[in-house]
Amino acid sequence: MTDHDGLYKELLKTFFKEFMELFFPEAARWIDFTYTEFLSEEIVVDIKGGTRKRLDILIKTRLKGKKAYILVHKEPQAYYEKAFPERMFLYAARLYEKHRLPVLPIAILSYKRKKPEPEKFGWSLPFLEVMQFRYYRLQLRRYKWRDFMHSNNPVAAALLSSMDYNESDKVQMKVEFVRMMTRLELNPAKMHLLAVFFDTYLPLKEKEEQQVWREIEQVYGKAGEEVMEWKTTFEKYAEKRGRKEGKEEVAVKLLKLGVEPKVIETATGLTAAKLAALKGKEKGAALQDGESGGAVEVN
Repeated sequence: MTDHDGLYKELLKTFFKEFMELFFPEAARWIDFTYTEFLSEEIVVDIKGGTRKRLDILIKTRLKGKKAYILVHKEPQAYYEKAFPERMFLYAARLYEKHRLPVLPIAILSYKRKKPEPEKFGWSLPFLEVMQFRYYRLQLRRYKWRDFMHSNNPVAAALLSSMDYNESDKVQMKVEFVRMMTRLELNPAKMHLLAVFFDTYLPLKEKEEQQVWREIEQVYGKAGEEVMEWKTTFEKYAEKRGRKEGKEEVAVKLLKLGVEPKVIETATGLTAAKLAALKGKEKGAALQDGESGGAVEVN
């Protein structure tokens, strides 16, 4: 089962500024991105519903030119839920009650439904409109992937695979994703994160993956060795799909690059226990290298 919360949490922690600038530029102009604090283990309780929800993506930041803080609450939603607007209101109310800070709620809807979803919640009486609560809604399937393929924003590259497309577009989408990646000057860890995110939401069959790289070679020719070297460990894993040693090799490299364990679980299918064992094994190997005076190199 895909850990949508974990994937979006890692993406937004890494590219918060780029995300806001791409989809909510008006809000981005007000936010002071020099101060961002990611809050963890934030629990919201629905008393009537009897549920407890841990918010994975909650960011404390502040506004430019104004002495105010703002809690940016992002809610990745991967399935349709009729009562979702009410839940957004309850989360925002509980957060305000606890922190007494303005809350900017953002709903990221990644399911395939294209019908416009609500972006407000409230109630009124025959004689009074009591309350209107609004939030930002990002419904990815209502965006056309071709409109973003020339963007130099890393978030656009990752979310390309969650936008509207036809099955016949999949190979070209991956080709354009690789082109986007070659234009971005990112370190290997960030490039791996984007690749894992993209491939999770747009998995290709082996023949389709091979077609992608044939087209890339045709575009860049033999001189495009740098492009071919970008072929990430996650994509190399796809070539040797089903082989246990391939999965573990990918997991070890992603651990070294600092990728969140939950994201690695999603990408490789390995259990949390197996990842913990691999992490312990690598830590022991690193200690031995340190004792012998050797350097540990991350490829």
